[in-house]
Amino acid sequence: MVTQLLEHERICTTLQKAQALQRYADRLITLAKRGTPTAYDKAKGIVRSDKELHKLFTTMALRYHGRSGGYTRVLPMGSRDYDAAPMAFIEFVGHAREFHPAPRGPTVNPLLPQAAQVYLKQLPPS
Repeated sequence: MVTQLLEHERICTTLQKAQALQRYADRLITLAKRGTPTAYDKAKGIVRSDKELHKLFTTMALRYHGRSGGYTRVLPMGSRDYDAAPMAFIEFVGHAREFHPAPRGPTVNPLLPQAAQVYLKQLPPS
């Protein structure tokens, strides 16, 4: 499953699998950042394709060179229809098509002061 995550950089799976996969993916990025032959051999035992192993040690290692952890993000997305299993997206942080959290809106309605001004203009002068 780590190989598919490296290939697509975002996959949808059950929440439990995503949380387990997150540990493996973060460890692989740490190995890739080391770049030693021993790290390469350890990663080769986990990643199934040579193409994704090359991507891990070149693209991904350079992308996360300055980052000290938190290479993946798990985003819960509700439950599956037929068995109600909790589903989640797992993705690498910083890839081109990543999901961004929705921006938090202001706590005060910005139109409220303008609405109050309109209401006050409609009142007769006292």
